[in-house]
Amino acid sequence: MPKKIILKGIPASPGNVEGKVKIVNFLNEVKKLTKGDILVTSFLTPDLVSIIRKDFPVLGIITDKGGTTCHAAIVARELKIPYIAGAIDATKKLKNNTFISLDSERGIIYEKA
Repeated sequence: MPKKIILKGIPASPGNVEGKVKIVNFLNEVKKLTKGDILVTSFLTPDLVSIIRKDFPVLGIITDKGGTTCHAAIVARELKIPYIAGAIDATKKLKNNTFISLDSERGIIYEKA
């Protein structure tokens, strides 16, 4: 049975990972993250980048905004974290703790059964 596509975005850092969605819109919500989560946020701020680098290593990143040359994309490539940018309304369409498959080589987010 083929995987169901939930969202599409811009491939910004290559890789394929599976994990639980954690939506973080504000810095004080970062405590939701645990190792191995997929961070979903409107856009990746420098403050959030420094926190995920040190304290909350994530498997992947999805943002509502951004593109292949945005700050988040550059950082994600440096850290070798799969990243899909510009997945419009990802923070609204995805739900916390949903298990997904992220294909950031094609820019596709799949529902994981």
